[in-house]
Amino acid sequence: MNSIGLAGEMVFKSEAADYGNDLMQPGMNKISVGIVEDDSKVRDSLARLVGEADGFRCLAACATGEEALKRFPELKPQVILMDINLPVMSGIACTHGLKRLLPQTQIVMLTMYNDADHIFRALQAGATGYLLKRSEPEDILAALRDALAGGSPMSSRIARMVVQSFREPAAEPGAGVALTDREEQILTYLTKGYANKEISTLLAISVNTVRNHLRNIYEKLHVRSRTEAMAKILTPDSQKNINRSIN
Repeated sequence: MNSIGLAGEMVFKSEAADYGNDLMQPGMNKISVGIVEDDSKVRDSLARLVGEADGFRCLAACATGEEALKRFPELKPQVILMDINLPVMSGIACTHGLKRLLPQTQIVMLTMYNDADHIFRALQAGATGYLLKRSEPEDILAALRDALAGGSPMSSRIARMVVQSFREPAAEPGAGVALTDREEQILTYLTKGYANKEISTLLAISVNTVRNHLRNIYEKLHVRSRTEAMAKILTPDSQKNINRSIN
């Protein structure tokens, strides 16, 4: 199934469908997904994509952030696909509200915005991942799996922006945070959405060693989680606060 663009939004080559009560049918051992998207064509296409994919079930597809805040706390989806440009309440504000009500639910932004300001604010609000709407359907499904498995999925362009945000030399050498070479490697993989087990395999170290390095990174950056770490390095002052070089 291929994706195509329409007025800056993503739609799939399929007819829009009325899912009604079908979205609410229980599924054993399937990843439960919620969708928040105001464009009806995109919303129905995403619902079809998720509903027809093996291992997934679509609980509900909401048109507004307000609707999502009313329905999702009861439905408790494991992962939510969230648009940013919603009427009245933005997707970022909705993400913040949902994370307070559903702290275990992973939220992946699916948007046309690729600027640092939107990325930072979405991650700061509690988003686990950030995808662009030009993403292929299979990449969206892979991102949902990755987010639930502990990763932080991002479109390649977004991941590159995150990495570049801390590759620049610090304005005041010695005044920022000094990360070891290994911590820099792990932080780079973290921004690309790799899970702890994947990082341990890539670097030929144990998962516990990865966790220990992450704890050190969190302490140095004064954060408590992966999402906060990524949000930290996306701030306008990140290049001044983190003093490192990557070969």
